[in-house]
Formats: sequence, structure tokens, C-alpha cells
Amino acid sequence: MKPDTTQAMYILIEQIKQALPFGMPEHEICAGVCVGCPKKLMEYISSEVEYWECKLENHEKPSLLDLSDLARIGTKVHRSMKKNNLL
Repeated sequence: MKPDTTQAMYILIEQIKQALPFGMPEHEICAGVCVGCPKKLMEYISSEVEYWECKLENHEKPSLLDLSDLARIGTKVHRSMKKNNLL
């Protein structure tokens, strides 16, 4: 049985948290030459994750578009982190 959009959003958020370096100190993220700004990208994805965690706590149901948007953002940030050798 497929999960509903709320369960899928919880799963997506957990995958994002596991795939990206949320616990990495700022001085390590900003070391060396940057492709894009990894610090700003991490701040952005962090705010998006916090936003959806808050909405889910308030029992708001995400749409498929919301899931798709967060997945797309997570993929782009992940790709940038790889380019910056942070993963």
C-alpha cells in the first residue's frame, strides 16, 4: 500500500536529513573554493525542512506538488554539496 502524502513527506524529510550534512560546522562548509554557496543552500534547505515539519505538526496535508518541490530542492542542494566535496 502506498503512503499518503503526509507519510511521504515525513519519509522525504528523513531522507533529506540523512543525505545532507546538517550537523557540519559552518567553518567546514565554507572552507575552500565554492561552487555556489553551500552555506546559503544548507540554510535554505534547512528552512524548507523546518517549514514542512511545522506544517505537519499542525496536521496540514501536503499536496503532491509540495512533495515534488521539496524533492527537487533537496536533489539540487545534494548535487551542489557533491560538487563542493562536502558529501
